[in-house]
Amino acid sequence: MSPMDINIHASFLPHNDPDAALAFYRDTLGFEVRNDVGYGGMRWITVGPADQPGTSIVLEPAAADPGITDDERRTIAEMMAKGTYARVLLATKDVDGTFDRLQARGAEVVQEPMDQPYGVRDCAFRDPAGNLIRIQAPS
Repeated sequence: MSPMDINIHASFLPHNDPDAALAFYRDTLGFEVRNDVGYGGMRWITVGPADQPGTSIVLEPAAADPGITDDERRTIAEMMAKGTYARVLLATKDVDGTFDRLQARGAEVVQEPMDQPYGVRDCAFRDPAGNLIRIQAPS
């Protein structure tokens, strides 16, 4: 069996304020904006690290899927408010330095840098929509 040629191209995170999401991912994390599309009163923003043009995060309106019920939309909004709906794991060679820069830029700290028993050093922040942003480096 030959290996498949598959890459991770994009992951999706919800937002409830496109301008706040853009400011966080562009200005706080330093990602480049790859696309900013409005449609039907909603806005999708694609961002990613400048040195990784093939990997992106698409910041999408929460519960934009037309198949989601009103009850599901309320549940998603409640989970986002608690910070339990979505997360992304980023990596860096310098967790402590990255933590210090993000904290200085006003990012909401969830966890200061610490060594985890599973072999990584990591920290965590929340974006303006409540999404958990974990940043790790090998210990």
